[in-house]
Amino acid sequence: MANPAPPVHPRDPLAWCLAITGLYALLAGWRLAIPSIPFFDEVHYVPAAREFVALFEQGFGEYRNREHPLLGKELIALGMMLAGDNPLGWRLMPLAFGTLALFASMRALWHASEDRFATLAFGVLLATGFHLFVHSRIAMLDVFMASFLAVAAWQFAGACAQPEKGRWRLALTGIALGCAMGAKWNAIPIAVLPGLVFFAARISAGRRRLFFSRRGAPVPGVTLVEAFLWLGIVPLVTYALTFVPGYWMSEYLRPSPLAEQGLIGLHGNILSLQQQVLTPHNYQSNWPQWLLNTRGIWYLYEVVDGAQRGVLLIGNPLTMLLGLPALAWCLVIGAWRSDWARLGVVIGYAAALGLWLIAPKPVQFYYHYFVPSFFLLGALALALSDLRRAGWGTWLAWGTLAASAGLFALFYKVLAAAPLEGAASFVKWAWLVGWR
Repeated sequence: MANPAPPVHPRDPLAWCLAITGLYALLAGWRLAIPSIPFFDEVHYVPAAREFVALFEQGFGEYRNREHPLLGKELIALGMMLAGDNPLGWRLMPLAFGTLALFASMRALWHASEDRFATLAFGVLLATGFHLFVHSRIAMLDVFMASFLAVAAWQFAGACAQPEKGRWRLALTGIALGCAMGAKWNAIPIAVLPGLVFFAARISAGRRRLFFSRRGAPVPGVTLVEAFLWLGIVPLVTYALTFVPGYWMSEYLRPSPLAEQGLIGLHGNILSLQQQVLTPHNYQSNWPQWLLNTRGIWYLYEVVDGAQRGVLLIGNPLTMLLGLPALAWCLVIGAWRSDWARLGVVIGYAAALGLWLIAPKPVQFYYHYFVPSFFLLGALALALSDLRRAGWGTWLAWGTLAASAGLFALFYKVLAAAPLEGAASFVKWAWLVGWR
């Protein structure tokens, strides 16, 4: 009797992931210092970061932008200390973390699926999906949150795929989750998912020694009690540690709720600011508009640096819509095959978007769809891979990637603040009324 054939293990596309990431960094970093003025929410975050720089360099500063945690503004300040208080310094760390988000996202999907085509397709879709590119070139907090979440997904998927490295990968997962929350609270619905997945997997296995058994998915060799340490306690401790500079500087940074009320009081202050009723904004939108990509935001549209320039935040007009049936496909196939990569993108999307269905934040914007778009494009990458394996969908899969890149090239001028022909140039890209 012939010996059975050994199992086939797809080759890790690490080199291709690095190549895509490197090309993305070069493109996103090209003329990063344009525009030379703060634009959109940089007018809030750059002054807040500037106060951190003043605190570290001169010993005093003012506490600004109180409605968000400190980590994202500290990272912007780090870029300013490295490259100066100038447009390059403001945007250096967003570029670095946007690039990291791309690489980590590809690695997460690879460890979760071991699907070479889906992994590389995901990189192409993310790089040309508009959201990541725009946020890699502006000093806002969202790119830090998204990057830390991507790192957490990478490490958690790696722990599940390589149990022999599970312990330290789970520890890194917890640290990244804590940093994500320390950048922006929007990360919280995603941050709880790894722990819930671990708990659900052990419950479904029906182990008699539920809390102390080392057997079974998702990470053999790690007990539920230990997983609670890495995925429950470590994120909270890490999150608290992101406020340590606030304790250190509270004597010098005034007025400071951290100094006056402590960490609990500070969070009450942040929560009250998050829930305040804001004046309606011309660019506010809601989640149905996000799903259909019908409402964008002009982050910039003015004459600056000697030319008319614009930065438009919308999603890629093709992939944002194709991603919706791809999510449905992943839900059905994932449930049928018990495929956790496909179920994971659906669960992640639902959690990230679900926050905005219940969040007590009266004015919402399309950039809140940034994190859900990662899962959406992950679902599309997996669906395209299924089409390619089916044979008849090969050209459709490659054609979608080519079309995504083509649309990115078409919109590049209003994604990268390139010079435009004149004041009425926006009509070339404002295909929908909601994009004006």
